[in-house]
Amino acid sequence: MKCKIMITALAGLGTSLVALPALAGSPTETVAPEPVIASPPPPPPPVSLGGDWGGFYGGLQLGNLDVDGTGAADGDDVIFGFHGGYNYDFGQFVVGGEFDYDFGDIDLGGAATVDNVMRLKLKAGYDLGRTLIYATAGAARVDTSLGNETGEFLGLGVAYQVNDRFVVGGEVLEHRFDDISGSGVDADATAVTVRASLRF
Repeated sequence: MKCKIMITALAGLGTSLVALPALAGSPTETVAPEPVIASPPPPPPPVSLGGDWGGFYGGLQLGNLDVDGTGAADGDDVIFGFHGGYNYDFGQFVVGGEFDYDFGDIDLGGAATVDNVMRLKLKAGYDLGRTLIYATAGAARVDTSLGNETGEFLGLGVAYQVNDRFVVGGEVLEHRFDDISGSGVDADATAVTVRASLRF
């Protein structure tokens, strides 16, 4: 009888020992995967706001010249021409120099005609990114049927960078010419132009 009880106990102990590895974890046990933490998306590439105004440029302009001369020597008409210059960009401030030349055929009430205007400009402006606002002043030389005369001008302008190379803008310039070629004719002239330039 004792022998039978011992055999039964040993059999139960063996069964328990065989079951222990299964309780501790078996190859078929399902293990929950570790959560995957997604990394944040990369930041978008920076958008260029322009703002680099330094370097050489050149282009064309088209506009109107309104001349108010002594007596009946008044008139206005279309002008067109070209310009070229160089800008220094100091960050928020831009300074530069420019040469421009306008062609025209403006009848001043039969008293004279204006054939062309040439200018040497100094420019100083404020950098707003893709937009530049500036003041300009300098010397202007007008060629008329009465002769040539050198005077002064001043004005305001704005330029906008369409892309890194192409710029559009506009200017308003006020000129003063005294005693044109000794004729006794004085003239004030206002030029309003739109401009297109390429930067190099």
